[in-house]
Amino acid sequence: MFEQAVFAVQDEPQFQQLSSRIDAAFAANRADLFLASVAGKKLRVRQFEQILAAGLLGQDSAQMYAALPVSDQSLIREKYLARIEKVPGELRQRFLKLYAYY
Repeated sequence: MFEQAVFAVQDEPQFQQLSSRIDAAFAANRADLFLASVAGKKLRVRQFEQILAAGLLGQDSAQMYAALPVSDQSLIREKYLARIEKVPGELRQRFLKLYAYY
């Protein structure tokens, strides 16, 4: 069985700030707005770096992400990808095009 390796966060303040932005974007009262903004930019929900570059998680998020060590970048990306899979089914259905693989 697959077991994810545990890495220590190296840049805790920036990591926590990006992590809280991801949590805020997917909060129950904001997830639909975030997904609508992703759709408005014609991006897919799994295009994390492009979403950052578009400023959808905050205008300075892309710079913060780039400043993180590679291990922290991987942890943030993994957190984001895990979080998009926890979006409720009705929202996923409504934004099916964002989740589709093609």
